[in-house]
Amino acid sequence: MGEFFVHRNIANLVSHTDFNFLSVLKYAVSFLKVKHIIVCGHYECGGVKAAMGDHSYGFLDHWLMQIKDTMHFYEEELELLNESDRFRKLVEYNVIEQVNHLGNSNILREAWGQSQPVQIHGWVYDLHTGLIKTLMHPIQNPEELKLYCKFEKK
Repeated sequence: MGEFFVHRNIANLVSHTDFNFLSVLKYAVSFLKVKHIIVCGHYECGGVKAAMGDHSYGFLDHWLMQIKDTMHFYEEELELLNESDRFRKLVEYNVIEQVNHLGNSNILREAWGQSQPVQIHGWVYDLHTGLIKTLMHPIQNPEELKLYCKFEKK
């Protein structure tokens, strides 16, 4: 059995309507019994950059809407930053929100409900330094999501 099982898409989005992604997640969690799921974004992400602008990308605009929603949620905080820092921060917020989407999927909720040891990690890779920034402690249950994710915070 391999050491890595990878799924990629534009801006690392976790969409509850993406049956390709959900099939990969179900297979990894339920059949391979993976213990760690990593959402790894990267600074300079083209998908996040595209979502920050006003340019229309046609059909891709539907995909980027999740990032735009996150950007609008944190608008007051992001507006205080210069453009470069705003871009980097939105990359981080995007990863955190995708961790939230993963943790709220019925696949992870079912696994955690059956005491299956699955952790979700949120990382950002810096292309310039080669370093990985850990955005949160590993999420091991639904309660831990509330510590980090915008729609879950108390």
